[in-house]
Amino acid sequence: MGEKTPLYQQHVDAGARIVDFGGWDMPLHYGSQLDEHNVVRSAAGMFDVSHMTVVDVTGADACTFLQTLLANDVARLKQAGKALYSCMLNPKGGVVDDLIVYFLDDNRYRLIVNAATREKDITWISGQVGSADVTINERAELAMIAIQGPEARNIAAALIPAEYRDAALALKPFFGLEAGDWFVARTGYTGEDGWEVVIPSVAAAALWDNCIAAGIKPCGLGARDTLRLEAGMNLYGTDMDDATSPLEAGLGWTIAWEPADRDFVGRTALEKVRANTERQKFVGLLLESKGVLRNHQRVVVDGLADGEITSGGFSPTMQRSVAMARMPAGDYSHAQVDVRGRLLDVRVVKIPFVRNGQVLTEI
Repeated sequence: MGEKTPLYQQHVDAGARIVDFGGWDMPLHYGSQLDEHNVVRSAAGMFDVSHMTVVDVTGADACTFLQTLLANDVARLKQAGKALYSCMLNPKGGVVDDLIVYFLDDNRYRLIVNAATREKDITWISGQVGSADVTINERAELAMIAIQGPEARNIAAALIPAEYRDAALALKPFFGLEAGDWFVARTGYTGEDGWEVVIPSVAAAALWDNCIAAGIKPCGLGARDTLRLEAGMNLYGTDMDDATSPLEAGLGWTIAWEPADRDFVGRTALEKVRANTERQKFVGLLLESKGVLRNHQRVVVDGLADGEITSGGFSPTMQRSVAMARMPAGDYSHAQVDVRGRLLDVRVVKIPFVRNGQVLTEI
């Protein structure tokens, strides 16, 4: 038996298939993973993401501390609620975790980190504090629901506390809002618009039930994975880990190299990777025939070293198999994937495949 979110009983009562995910008992789907995927692309679905970890970083040195802890530069955050996606690195330049950090005010920041890495992350973050005037507070009393899809915000607006409703609707992408004891952020992990709502655990079941009553469909981890794959969003432990640099995971855009004197953890090692023109690259793959691309399949590039699929599967939106892969350096547009001993042709493309319901890759 794993840990359970405050919404566990809602999932059981709805007939969800429960699976272990990072030590948590979570819904894989409620009957049809395909229907759940499609409703997020076309209307509105919601996910219980209460297994994610909310960590508040406060104190006079909060900004300086996070500038050292993270590869991206939180000093860029000036507006209340503005968010930043970043990797947290070890001294070798590997990814301890990827996370979102929100600027609340000069002395307060909120981090949302991954479920499977919770204990490791808390230990790592706390271990970097040293003499800094910083307090690390894990908010275990909070739950989180992601409401996603092109109609998600319009449908869910009536469920936001009335005095904060207009401000929530006015949020720009990658901004959050402190709404009393709620926190509403225009972020997500599906490639669609929507909100991620952090609320007290005691209020989670009521919000979940109200979302269902409003016409928002519950969705499980299966649809979340196919949605994030189509959107080209990395999964920690699959597309990157402690031994993989963000430069080899398609996350170079999350590294703030300036100012040059900002010495964040892992910078020295990362600069060596940056200088290596033969480092692996992170790309998308489209299967040119029938079949399904899977994690860890070998990718063969004529005349070069092999690559490896990090995330692969069937794309319901594109109706074909797609993958993200770590591949050898070089200029090439085609490769082959070893699928049970057969070499199947794939086309090498840019990521993402799908965003905001639009297919971005020529099929």
